[in-house]
Amino acid sequence: MSEQRPRNLAEKINHLFDTIRLPGGQEYSNEHVAAAIGKSGVTTISQSYIWQLRKGKKDNPTISHLQALADFFGVPVAYFVDDGVASKVEGKLEALQAQQVRVSEAIGTGDVKLMAMRAGELSPERRRQVMDLLDVVYQLEQAERRHPTND
Repeated sequence: MSEQRPRNLAEKINHLFDTIRLPGGQEYSNEHVAAAIGKSGVTTISQSYIWQLRKGKKDNPTISHLQALADFFGVPVAYFVDDGVASKVEGKLEALQAQQVRVSEAIGTGDVKLMAMRAGELSPERRRQVMDLLDVVYQLEQAERRHPTND
């Protein structure tokens, strides 16, 4: 496995913007991130400063700005300064992204949407029963895939 070169702050911030998205799949805007950080009450940051960080025009933010960005994206602040931590976080983000793609593909089918809508109208007890039944059907299908029958 080849060594990856350490990336600069701008590349790491941009990777977060590229990877962690709004529920609809759109990228967060600098304005959105700045507003959310401001609403948190911990610190303030302008959208133009975020832009400068992303472009590499500024590369020495305060620890409070790094912490606010880390909190917004749900990563440890060490992500920005420790390449080992960054690699681990990015591995987890890639796995999460792959899982989100699978979920999005499954939800895209009409049957899955209908099942989810109907399940949302059930009581918690009935939802547990449906989940138990779904687990049984899932296990049967997995067994059939491992040992197909020649009918």
